[in-house]
Amino acid sequence: MLKRLSLALAASLAVSGAAIAQGAPPPAQSGTYHLEPIHAMILFGVSHFGFSDYYGQVPGATGTLTLEAASPSASHLDVSVPVANVWTASDKLTGELKGADWLDAAKYPAMTFHSTAVTATGPTTADVAGDLTIHGVTKPVVLKATFRRGGVFPMNKKYMIGFDATGHIKRSDFGVSKYVNFGLGDDVDLIISAPFEKAS
Repeated sequence: MLKRLSLALAASLAVSGAAIAQGAPPPAQSGTYHLEPIHAMILFGVSHFGFSDYYGQVPGATGTLTLEAASPSASHLDVSVPVANVWTASDKLTGELKGADWLDAAKYPAMTFHSTAVTATGPTTADVAGDLTIHGVTKPVVLKATFRRGGVFPMNKKYMIGFDATGHIKRSDFGVSKYVNFGLGDDVDLIISAPFEKAS
């Protein structure tokens, strides 16, 4: 269910080019960036049999973004999310999600996202397409990304850029289909906040 993963990160690519194309100053510096795992947030939400929505998160994502601000289509993002880090407010559910009936962290320890295309949709927004792999299955996914800001982080004086992204997937597409026939939500909403730190 946690496919939201890393996807979002790809956000980075296109937004810069969109602003440049409209004559605005570049919102981000070109270069190689690393996802900042401490503050990166990957959230997922699924309907609990229609009675409520249930949310969880997967911390600890890592990844590399090569950003070409003047030509976002030349940018590339790779992200990996450790399945063992899946977390919900219920210890019982958290354990089940990591087990063989669900995400099977022992057999498939990482969820990955590799960007394939970026399409600017506005001065600070973009559609980021990529290949998402979960539970050993790879499917194309598109994230709706929004650029937040670029600048020097005041604590360590390093240059950073930040993005938000949203996405939508069906868990059964990735072979995670337990209880789908009983009404537990198949549709998974992804909410991602991704800060990137520029490599030295």
